[in-house]
Amino acid sequence: MRYLLTGATGFLGANVLRQLLARGDEVVCVVRQPNLCTEGVAREVRTVDLLDVAGLTEAMAGCAGVFHVAGAFLPGPGAFAIMQRVHVHATEALLEAMARARVPRMVYCSSSITVGYGPLAAPGDEDSPLDPEAVYGPRGVCREYHDTKLAGEALARGANHPVVNPDFVLGAWDIRPTSGTLLLQVARRPVPFYPPGGKCFVDAEDCAIGHLLAMDRGAPGRRYLLGSHNVAYREVMALAAAWAGRRAPAIAAPATLLRAAGLLARPLVRRSPARFAGLDEYVLAGMREARHRSGERARRELGVPATPLAVSVARALNWFRAHGYLS
Repeated sequence: MRYLLTGATGFLGANVLRQLLARGDEVVCVVRQPNLCTEGVAREVRTVDLLDVAGLTEAMAGCAGVFHVAGAFLPGPGAFAIMQRVHVHATEALLEAMARARVPRMVYCSSSITVGYGPLAAPGDEDSPLDPEAVYGPRGVCREYHDTKLAGEALARGANHPVVNPDFVLGAWDIRPTSGTLLLQVARRPVPFYPPGGKCFVDAEDCAIGHLLAMDRGAPGRRYLLGSHNVAYREVMALAAAWAGRRAPAIAAPATLLRAAGLLARPLVRRSPARFAGLDEYVLAGMREARHRSGERARRELGVPATPLAVSVARALNWFRAHGYLS
């Protein structure tokens, strides 16, 4: 089969690209400009703007489906417009191009940020309610990312296409890096503290396979949370420390301290959102809470695999080491 893929120069898109090629598919990568993620891989690259309907229509010729994996999580002035462009307006353009090119199927890559969550004993799922103002605030990077991803979901689901919602992804090709920052902090130097919260973690290759399975088997308009292991941040950081031969973080950062840090950092975040995004009070709130979700629907309906967490951590850190992130 032949597929069009957006986001091939990013973490998830690079993994989706390799999974498609591994099973023998042809891939047309729509990118702004090629980078490490697309170098040395047998594929077709088109430098087409994501809002160029005519260019997208031409690129889709002969395609059986579209994977819209391009995404942006950006703080700072103008960031909302960029996220809206990639998550919403590009989805509109892709759907219009699909209609013109007679491409029947899209998989829209959203995020777990739009999915409700719960404690370890009762994790959330695709149908769990979520109050975005209470969880992400009235404005800021988390809220804007949530709102634009949810709007993109609505477009895809309204056109009867499946949506995937990856949770905390770990693995190779995290070039920025994004989620791998948690592992790098521990692997580079001793870290005494760990956040008291937890998340649902998923291997990058499993997550990419989930995209392919959603294309092949996903129900029209249905959401699929891609996540395998509900564990504390402490456990993941301990695995990274073991890989690096270091002592695992042993002291829980007090939730009250994280809460106070978020409040005290408000002026810094307002003054320089990009520089101090990690101190955003809603980002810190996510680190101190148990935000667990279930990937059971994706496992049951699609057959998404679940790689052991230690393997995912090793895959990520081995890739970081091979590409100079640990030097």
